[in-house]
Amino acid sequence: MMENLFEYSFVVRSLLGALFASITAGLAGTYIVSKRLVFLSGGVTHASFGGIGLGYYLGMNPVVGAAVFGLGSALGMEYMSARGKMREDSAIGILWALGMAVGIIFIYLTPGYAPNLMSYLFGSILTVTDGDLIALGIISVVLIIYTALFYRTLLYISFDENYARTFTRHVDLFRYISVGLTGLAIVLNIRMAGVIMIIALLTIPANIVMLFTRRYLRIIVLSTVVSFVGISAGFAISWFTNLPTGATIVAVLVLFWLVARAIRSLQKSSNIDKLKKTTI
Repeated sequence: MMENLFEYSFVVRSLLGALFASITAGLAGTYIVSKRLVFLSGGVTHASFGGIGLGYYLGMNPVVGAAVFGLGSALGMEYMSARGKMREDSAIGILWALGMAVGIIFIYLTPGYAPNLMSYLFGSILTVTDGDLIALGIISVVLIIYTALFYRTLLYISFDENYARTFTRHVDLFRYISVGLTGLAIVLNIRMAGVIMIIALLTIPANIVMLFTRRYLRIIVLSTVVSFVGISAGFAISWFTNLPTGATIVAVLVLFWLVARAIRSLQKSSNIDKLKKTTI
């Protein structure tokens, strides 16, 4: 029965989308979690909703409008926090609320019937188009090249920015580029993961891996693997149970996190017992 799944072209597109989304989650998610910018992903996704509303109002592809708003909001948040003009959480909160408000206003002003926004709010891996795959593939390749070329710099910035400034004078530039690429990765995953679910996709896999290692490259690689396994498992479960795909994927990732926490706790208990025995 599983073999029959691959007879459908939309299933193949969904799995390719899952692969590209996992790559972006591994690369951008590791940076977000290491820099403790989890709230940023929520701010960008919700701010980009304004672009979705604008796209519908102007009759263009909503993802294009979302990309403009997402990139602008990500860079705006970084600018306001870096310049000390506003606390980062305050900047994110304001742009978060503004984006949602703008999106709702433009959707209300759009002539005719109000568009169905469920696929953008909660995502639908089954509706991934060839255009979505191309966009996700491009951002995946860009993130891979960017990380490979500037790996050591990104490593220092992620864990110790003060030390990074002794390594390069362009820390601020790298921060803007990293946040900008992260914003684009978030927006381009909206069609598949949705505004609501993208936060889980970018943060849960990296948090799972960081329970067991702090090596930046391992976090990237293993986060990608965990993301792909979680998305694929959630997709398969939703297929056979008729449950909402996005919610099922998030539930699977959360289950993975709970299992990882339990395993880590057992490891710590075992290490403590071994230490006690060696000291007796």
